[in-house]
Amino acid sequence: MSPANQSLELCRDHSTSHWLHLIGYSLIFTAGLLLNVAALWIFLYYLRVKSVVSIYMLNLAVSDLLFTVSLPFRIYYYARGEWPFGIFLCQVSGSVFQINMYGSCLFLMCINLDRFVAIVYPLRWRHLRRPKVARLLCLVVWVLILMGSVPVAGVHKTTSCQKQNQNITLCFESFSDILWQKGLFPLVILAEILGFLLPLTSVTYCSVRIFRKLCKPGQEQSLRQQKTIRLLVVNLVIFVICFVPYNIILAAYGMIKARVFQAAPLTKDSVRQALVVTVLLASMNCTLDPLVYYFNTEGFRNTLKKLRRGQAWDSETGTLQTRVTPTKPYQARAEAGAKRFPVRYLILPHKDLPFTPPKIFLNSPIEDSEI
Repeated sequence: MSPANQSLELCRDHSTSHWLHLIGYSLIFTAGLLLNVAALWIFLYYLRVKSVVSIYMLNLAVSDLLFTVSLPFRIYYYARGEWPFGIFLCQVSGSVFQINMYGSCLFLMCINLDRFVAIVYPLRWRHLRRPKVARLLCLVVWVLILMGSVPVAGVHKTTSCQKQNQNITLCFESFSDILWQKGLFPLVILAEILGFLLPLTSVTYCSVRIFRKLCKPGQEQSLRQQKTIRLLVVNLVIFVICFVPYNIILAAYGMIKARVFQAAPLTKDSVRQALVVTVLLASMNCTLDPLVYYFNTEGFRNTLKKLRRGQAWDSETGTLQTRVTPTKPYQARAEAGAKRFPVRYLILPHKDLPFTPPKIFLNSPIEDSEI
């Protein structure tokens, strides 16, 4: 045995958690890739992203797809038990997870804030519900999460251990207590406050105010109000299933590793096992987010249903349009009919009466047509 091998620690047995991650990430990759590619295709090709909500949902889909395409590296690592891709890809894979999770929290928060403004303060803050403002807000979110990913990439470095007289390169694990105390724990606290607690508080507050506005006793709900309630419920379910368990366990595990309080070895191992499971729950958000598009976005759902029938959603008018190519005889009959139509039956605007051209109703996209 060489001196270099003697200086390395023995590899811990994480085979159970590796197999769990292998199965979980394989399923998430398959479902997430299909759902998010289909979502982006419909948003960009059919809906043309003209409403405020669709802008937020498009950015959410991009964040999910970015994380999904990074999963094959994790799948290979958990299948082989060794990281062969180098330090840089280990750092990228670790930071992309944080980008997706906290980016999803912030984009879901933006969707809820848009509904809050539209329902609770429809006139006072209407100027905030413009596509230009939505794009600017999405840009701010991307800048924040990308800046936050830089220190995350700095701590996600590969480590080595010894297994059967061989050096094994690891990624995503084996962070030392010193690293937790000096680098990881302050980073976790900052991410928890800005990336999780702030969106969770905002989503909860906005949802409660909207529920109080729409769910009054004896008030009959319209179809649009029912869709809004479904949207808020789905957002809350995603937070409860994906983000709340992981961030709570992460904070507890970080305090144990940073020695904020002392914990027995059995408790430490139990928290680590819980963290392994909740990481998969947090990763599931890239497969659950498309439920927001399908069940709560009328244009998205109708486009998906009508694609095989030769129909597509028209985001300008908020309706389904059938693609029909008129024949020449039909055109000839139409033109002939137009010539025979008496002019005296036409209704023309009087100069003394107020008249608004119908085209002003279709100049701008219908902001709520997607909800």
